[in-house]
Amino acid sequence: MQREHRLRRRNDFRRVFRAGSSTANRQFVVYKLKRYDGGPVRIGISVSRKVGKAVTRNRVKRLVKEVLRQRIDCLPEGMDLVIIARAPAASMDYHQVESSLRHVMSRGKLLKKNEEKKRGKSR
Repeated sequence: MQREHRLRRRNDFRRVFRAGSSTANRQFVVYKLKRYDGGPVRIGISVSRKVGKAVTRNRVKRLVKEVLRQRIDCLPEGMDLVIIARAPAASMDYHQVESSLRHVMSRGKLLKKNEEKKRGKSR
């Protein structure tokens, strides 16, 4: 993910957790908070030790980052997102992570309308 799309500071994470709303499924929780500066979407990823050891956690983070990198243009501008991986995400492959993230993002109304329709027709 490019630098402008990353959420890095602790205060930014805290603000999203406190003031934002969440959507979840079995594998991921997504917190979202609208910013009013209109900049690009910023994404933070959190994977706790409950998911697994360092190698497993880093693998989950890499998979999530790659899925989001390919869909960054489908996410709304001016939004801060924090994605928390739950334990079942450790045993998923790329396509399962993609499907699960698409599901939780559509439940949270984070995908643009034309992206939802386009994905629905292609399958």
